[in-house]
Amino acid sequence: MVAAYKGGSPDLPLSANRLEGFAKTIQEEHGVEIVDSIDTLLAKVDVVLLMSVDGRPHLAQATPVFKARKRVFIDKPLAASLDDVHRIARLAKDTGTPFFSASTVRFHPEIAPLRENRALGKITSVRATYLLNPIEFHPDLFYYGIHGVEALYAVMGKGCVSLTRKMEGEADVTTCRWKDGRTGVYHGIPKADPKLPLLTVTGTSSTATVIGSGGNDGLVRATAEFLHTGKPPVDVAETIEVFEFMTAAQLSKERNGAEVSLEELRR
Repeated sequence: MVAAYKGGSPDLPLSANRLEGFAKTIQEEHGVEIVDSIDTLLAKVDVVLLMSVDGRPHLAQATPVFKARKRVFIDKPLAASLDDVHRIARLAKDTGTPFFSASTVRFHPEIAPLRENRALGKITSVRATYLLNPIEFHPDLFYYGIHGVEALYAVMGKGCVSLTRKMEGEADVTTCRWKDGRTGVYHGIPKADPKLPLLTVTGTSSTATVIGSGGNDGLVRATAEFLHTGKPPVDVAETIEVFEFMTAAQLSKERNGAEVSLEELRR
């Protein structure tokens, strides 16, 4: 890392209260130059990490990056609305600039082997449990809920057709159906519980679990490889569906737990 631009959102405490500390650390401890604009930054770098915690400015921040045709990793959430997710994907396509955005949990070291675990038989259902911690200006699942949703998709892949979202005690539960008949659950909990598995995967022959969030190493390696090769480790279509899923979950909540089809969001 050679240069950085301080974005930040003054109306979002999670951003505003940490920005100066992060900037001071990378400048004083790592010798990173702090510049005064994204355009100045782009003249100094080959690739970009867009790390703003607030998804609202991501489209505006990413636009000059795409126009400069610099590969970019965009931290979660990719955006604060499904409309902006589509705009970002369209900009990337129109400029021929690869990008990707993902949760650290997607790259949990135990998830990839699980997909190839023949002892499970055919996977029929997946239950993901993760902290649900909404932040201002975003649909509920976009910030921390995305970790559980990405874990679910890391095993299931795209193909969700509909879902419902309801409270079960203190748990915020989204139950979803895939087009091939498989089912999934995102079990959002109000505080972290290390006793609960991140994933419970049920197959026709057996069941397996994944414990813990998996750390950051997998995402760091995937990002470094992407910035060198330009090949995103997550298909853009799947990333878009993740945000369709979370938007549908928000709609189900607003409709008192009614079933919502993802197709409704594609019209």
